[in-house]
Amino acid sequence: MPHRPVRQLIKNQRILTASATLSVADAAARMREAKVGAIMVLSGPRLAGIFTERDALYRVLAAGKDPKRTTLADAMTVSPTTIGPDMPFGHALHIMFERGFRHVPVVENGVPIGMVSARDALGPEMEQFQAELREREHLEEIMG
Repeated sequence: MPHRPVRQLIKNQRILTASATLSVADAAARMREAKVGAIMVLSGPRLAGIFTERDALYRVLAAGKDPKRTTLADAMTVSPTTIGPDMPFGHALHIMFERGFRHVPVVENGVPIGMVSARDALGPEMEQFQAELREREHLEEIMG
């Protein structure tokens, strides 16, 4: 799995983007609706920054700022570390581990085309774990 190109992970992904003028409260609502932990902030078609759950917590709430009045420009990580779509997923995991990130935008020619997250590493393993749990439950039913 870590050798799989990032492009494979993001092929059916709908990316979540916003302008830097969006409020943190509105961005958080969009993130909740999309069930994601980060939103890519654009300047035109190009990636300008990333806003994550951690940014909301540390840079806004813990700093005593009003999420309705604070814009993404005031709370995002500017010029985030990115990865290209043809790099192996293992490289993205290495970046996340080394730099303490949970999300890495995937860009091609400066334009965001997807996002990989630490959660992506759980995909196949989680499916296998769930299958094993179902099998155990089935065996327990049979054995009484």
